Amino acid sequence: MGRGNKIETKASYQAVMAKIDGLMAKGSENVSAAELAEIRRLALSAQEYEKNVYVVDAPSTLSGMIEMRMYEMRLRQVDLARKLKVSPAKLSLILNGKQRPDVDFLKAVHTELNVDANFILEHA
Repeated sequence: MGRGNKIETKASYQAVMAKIDGLMAKGSENVSAAELAEIRRLALSAQEYEKNVYVVDAPSTLSGMIEMRMYEMRLRQVDLARKLKVSPAKLSLILNGKQRPDVDFLKAVHTELNVDANFILEHA
């Protein structure tokens, strides 16, 4: 892979990752400015490859969407419950399919977690 080239194959990706690992193994205090720029360039190329190859399907259930948002927002379940203004027990029951969500809960999912209203209507 030449400078500025897009990673096209798994072999090229693995070579880039090996190069990044090699440069990073030197330690941050031993990496030159040029090497740091090279790490950034390689990492951006690897990130672009990963976005195209490792596609994660969107959740197909309301509980899956809520859990994805909880992960994205780096919230623990207890913090998510507080954000949605429900008890941790109620949130657990809803996420496990043992209790149907009420309108207030669904509104909170829409406003606090920015879940599309159409998704909520189709999956609630």
